[in-house]
Amino acid sequence: MQQHPETGREETEEERLDRNLVELLGELRVALPGVQVLFAFLLVVPFNPAFTRVTPFQEKTYYATLLLSAGASACLIAPSIHHRITFRRQDKGFLIEISNRMMIVGMTLLALAMTGAVMLVTDVLFGTALTAIATGLVAALFALLWYVVPLRRRTQLDG
Repeated sequence: MQQHPETGREETEEERLDRNLVELLGELRVALPGVQVLFAFLLVVPFNPAFTRVTPFQEKTYYATLLLSAGASACLIAPSIHHRITFRRQDKGFLIEISNRMMIVGMTLLALAMTGAVMLVTDVLFGTALTAIATGLVAALFALLWYVVPLRRRTQLDG
C-alpha cells in the first residue's frame, strides 16, 4: 500500500472514497435534525391563531424563511436518494463530489433560514431596531464560523 497523493494517508482509492463517504454521512447526521426541526416549526406557525396579526414584513420574512428551510432540506436529504438510485454502480467518487456541493449549498440555505427565523421572532417580540441588530449579529456569526474561519484555514493550507 502506498501513500495517497492527495491525503498523504496509506490507503487505496477505494478506501479513501469509503472514508470520505463515512465522513460526509456523519456530517449530514449533524445537520439534518436541525433543518428538520426548523422546517417542522415553520410549517405549523401559520396555524397559530396569532399568525393572523403579522405585519407584511413578518409575513414575507416567514415565507422566505420557509422556502429557505425547504431548500436546505432538499439539499441535505438529496445525497441519500442519489446514493439509493446509483447504488452498486461504482460511482462513489461522483456521489461524494455532488453530495459535498449539495451539503455546502444546503448548509448555506440553513444558515439563511436560521437567520430569517431569528429575524422573524425578534421582530415579533421587540420591533425593528433590535431586529436589525440581532439579525446582523446572527448573520455575522454564521458567516464567521461557517465560512470565514474554514476558508481562511483552507487558504493557509493551500498556499
